[in-house]
Amino acid sequence: MTSDIEIAQAATPRPIAQIADELKIPETSLEPYGRIKGKVNLNWLLKQPIRDSARMILVTAISPTPAGEGKTTTTVGLGDALKHIGKDVAICLREPSLGPVFGMKGGAAGGGYAQVIPMEDINLHFNGDLHAIGVANNLLAALLDNHIHHGNVLDIDVRRVTWKRVLDMNDRALRDITVSLGGPGNGYPRQDGFDIVVASEIMAIFCLATDLDDLKARLGRIVVAYTRDRQPVTAADLKAEGALTAVLKDALAPNLVQTLEGTPAFVHGGPFAN
Repeated sequence: MTSDIEIAQAATPRPIAQIADELKIPETSLEPYGRIKGKVNLNWLLKQPIRDSARMILVTAISPTPAGEGKTTTTVGLGDALKHIGKDVAICLREPSLGPVFGMKGGAAGGGYAQVIPMEDINLHFNGDLHAIGVANNLLAALLDNHIHHGNVLDIDVRRVTWKRVLDMNDRALRDITVSLGGPGNGYPRQDGFDIVVASEIMAIFCLATDLDDLKARLGRIVVAYTRDRQPVTAADLKAEGALTAVLKDALAPNLVQTLEGTPAFVHGGPFAN
């Protein structure tokens, strides 16, 4: 039987400019990432009027069968079917996390002839969004520890730091760790840990934000720790929200790819609830 990756690599993708043109995205608002991937300019997108005639179909709450038939394959197959009967359609999927990709679950770009392509790129780093989210998360963690090390003006209780670092990989050894060992120059030792990138609060904020200003405001409200008198300390208290927004500014633009049958597909964001 032909494997998913063999099916995907045998396809002849349309140039991403053609996919964008089908959605009436002007060339000046498409930012190509190679020949068959791209991002859509966020400023242009936000200026587009809401179409009253548009309809959304939500595919959810499906546990995959042993053959891999789940939410993604259903979404891709439905989108291709609607396009086949002449409907103007685009599908929207979350981005895969490297943790499940290299775990038991495997890739998350669909399966068989219901896939988004290039599937290997989408499953492995894609356009760098998850990397940017991980960097923003860990930048906030570094700023927090740096504030404590350099005087702790906010009187943060190191026993009540709630903000964890992240890594987009399944690594149980890093779930609970001790940081800042090695002497005074490395800060104050405390208990810490790593979550997976897609389960971070920044990923959730990233998917809820409507524009860069909204993203910055939401980032500023993140509670990272509590003071000794148990008052919350936010990212805005650390003056971190501007730097975090700068790291995420390109990632916030939606990614545009296609299915095996050439149906436009937005693959962007991917929050885990666990």
